Amino acid sequence: MAASVNREASKPETQPPVDERLQKLLDRALYADGCPEAQRLRNFLNGTWLGEPLHVVLTDLPVGAWTVAMVFDLLELILGRREFASAADASIGIGLAGAAGAAITGLTDWSDVDPPARRLGLLHGFLNLGGTALFATSLVLRSKKSRRSGRVFSVLGYAVMSYAAHLGGKLVYEHRVGVDRTDGQAFPDDFVAVMPESQLADDQPTRAMVQGVPIVLVRRGGCLFAMADTCSHFGGPLSEGTLEGNSIVCPYHSSRFDLEDGRVLNGPAVHPQPCLAVRARDGQIEVRKAHSETDDPQPTT
Repeated sequence: MAASVNREASKPETQPPVDERLQKLLDRALYADGCPEAQRLRNFLNGTWLGEPLHVVLTDLPVGAWTVAMVFDLLELILGRREFASAADASIGIGLAGAAGAAITGLTDWSDVDPPARRLGLLHGFLNLGGTALFATSLVLRSKKSRRSGRVFSVLGYAVMSYAAHLGGKLVYEHRVGVDRTDGQAFPDDFVAVMPESQLADDQPTRAMVQGVPIVLVRRGGCLFAMADTCSHFGGPLSEGTLEGNSIVCPYHSSRFDLEDGRVLNGPAVHPQPCLAVRARDGQIEVRKAHSETDDPQPTT
């Protein structure tokens, strides 16, 4: 038995995978020990203010600009007109500027991506960096009058970028990165009892089910709140989160939502959390779909 213990103790510690170690380093830099300024910057880069991932918006710029550059290169070859060469060069420059913004926002999003999408996201990012480097090389060669070599590097860059975009599609459509995880959840149009009022403690997020859909109930400051329990960012259970004032913080990536209207107060979430109308009646807590923005939190009796 002692020999077995010694053998176990002598085993080398397994290192976390590279993608996990890189993500931890990035998290440490981006979160900056909870610095409010760092959180505001993350909210901007995530697209919390926009209601959609900012990275997705910015990726259209390099893809579109470099596609146009390829068209102008082709027109220059066919027609031999100098203005098409200038337009191609300008388009590559615009794409490089857009790629810088897409890279920064993409890194910010990737810092909160969980396995198995994390490794795929890292490959997606490295390929985009490679494609960007090829286009940058193309622009340098063009400036040195080596247009033929510049066009070759553009074609290579476009091929790499296209495959990186394919992987980006897999991240969204297969792994649901950046997708609202509450989309498709249906709530009743009329009030339905979900829990005895006596089972809901003050200031304690509590999970309940309504027609097979998990919700979180909160009694705070004399008012009842109800919203979807599934975090819109990455599906974390808000009922296992913590309360901060009249808001709830997801236990997975610390997205923070307003209890009254579900709006995102802190990212990485960008999609608001669906809220429900809630009331206490005859000893039961009842909820239904919020029919309008005038459905206010109900005072407890």
